[in-house]
Amino acid sequence: MAEIPERLAATVEAFEMLPDRAERIQWLIDIAERFREVPPEVARRPFPEAHRVPACESEAYVWGVERPDGGLDFHFAVENPQGLSAKAMAVILKEGLAGTRPEDVAAVPQDIVYKIFGNELSMGKSMGLQGMVSMVTNTAKKKLPA
Repeated sequence: MAEIPERLAATVEAFEMLPDRAERIQWLIDIAERFREVPPEVARRPFPEAHRVPACESEAYVWGVERPDGGLDFHFAVENPQGLSAKAMAVILKEGLAGTRPEDVAAVPQDIVYKIFGNELSMGKSMGLQGMVSMVTNTAKKKLPA
């Protein structure tokens, strides 16, 4: 997984090694419990539509904040309290990409969704989670020099 930043790649590889669907689901639930909403110094309700993830059933929002060293930190809001998959994806992206350079974030492939969640995702959930990854990579692309 050369194109995926190291911390994120380690998480993706750990999920790929879990063949048992029940174990994978439990681990995702545990990760979702670590979700913390975007801090108020980054964004407040009502959240701007420009940060809303298209096609996400859980109404997720994404913000990328640049660090002084040029790395990015990502923050998320998930408006659906039952949006466990979106919350888990938010935690995985936030932790896995913390401080990562925009060019490395921009290269993250959308197929990490299937490597983490498996191939049993519904079309709607798949579109929303891939939308979160897309929103993160597009945010990073906007930070790249022209």
